[in-house]
Amino acid sequence: MPRYVSHLEGAIDVARLDPDVLHTLHQDRPIWVRYDLAAIGRELTKERLLSRPETMWRYRELLPYYDESDVVSLGERMTPLLPAPRLGAKLGTGNLWIKDESLLPTGSFKSRGLAMAITMAKRLGVKRVALPTAGNAGGAAAAYAARAGMECFVFMPEDTPAINQYECALAGAKTFLVNGLINDCGRIVREWKERMCWFDLSTLKEPYRIEGKKTMWLDLAEQCGWELPDVILYPTGGGTGLIGMWKAFAELAELGWLRSAKMPRMVSVQSSGCAPIVTAFEKGERFAEVFPNAHSIASGIRVPAAVGDFMILDAVRQSGGTAIAVDESRIQEWMRLAVAAEGIPLCPESAACVGALEHLRESNWIKPTDRVVLFNTGAAQKYLEAIRTELPRLDKSQPVAWERM
Repeated sequence: MPRYVSHLEGAIDVARLDPDVLHTLHQDRPIWVRYDLAAIGRELTKERLLSRPETMWRYRELLPYYDESDVVSLGERMTPLLPAPRLGAKLGTGNLWIKDESLLPTGSFKSRGLAMAITMAKRLGVKRVALPTAGNAGGAAAAYAARAGMECFVFMPEDTPAINQYECALAGAKTFLVNGLINDCGRIVREWKERMCWFDLSTLKEPYRIEGKKTMWLDLAEQCGWELPDVILYPTGGGTGLIGMWKAFAELAELGWLRSAKMPRMVSVQSSGCAPIVTAFEKGERFAEVFPNAHSIASGIRVPAAVGDFMILDAVRQSGGTAIAVDESRIQEWMRLAVAAEGIPLCPESAACVGALEHLRESNWIKPTDRVVLFNTGAAQKYLEAIRTELPRLDKSQPVAWERM
């Protein structure tokens, strides 16, 4: 199979790096994968895609793997783009859509990034991986490492959602709870890297999770008939998905596949309990400071420092978008509102996007006619702590006063 990767590139200094060598960071910052887009344009057409299976691997020319035999997969299919008219009506917008990533194999969008990262790690000879996680990334890494026959170590804050803890252990990963935040877990991975001989699979500390995550945008573009929405709402922790989607936009624009050169406005959504990107955006800074006393029930966006902070902020600003922190105390309220309105199992991180939409409609930053896509990055069912509720009980021998229910 032809491979169209031309080189890897340092995100800070644009240094050209060898794609056939195992890389982590360059100058302590992430690395881009670059492609020969002119050659891809000669080989691949939108029409050719139609005959391919509806999986993330259908975009293989725009992905870094070498051969079909390299692929480590659990069946990552295109995810549905669902209209959300009732939720939209409650929030004052008539054109709201939800891209539901909860249907991926491990129940979240992390399937995309970790499938690609593990695929490339295996290809490049890695036998043992380790990563810090706020939740879903750990479960995905454990599952794909198991699929690849690879050893996996996972470190997570001790208050990580229980399902995320159990799924890592179930998949055979050596799973540890840490009395700290994800950056404390990352320090453990970093400090033991040499002695344990593991490859650091942390967010943006290898080049390939971005490439898997960008297939969210490739899916979306194809489903929208190559005419992208006006606004995209995206919950932001480490930011790999937002960065990957913006990279995909640039690649599709260069290929000439998009029906309009108009950029979707990217909205980076965080919680008031952990908002380093929002703080930097509001200050006009390119790099974010560590957010103090980070807390959120939406564990995936409880990331006090992101190694790709400048990449997130660049994408938001270039798109004419914004960064917004929503009220932490209302996340569960927005979660219940969305799921009850549409039946789509929004996770707490994506419920924060519902709050952002509410605020941005009230300020008229989002217009009633804008086509808005909200990404549901994971399944609500994975967050027992966020959906726990007390249910009414019935006495089997007593009549029920339904009118009082």
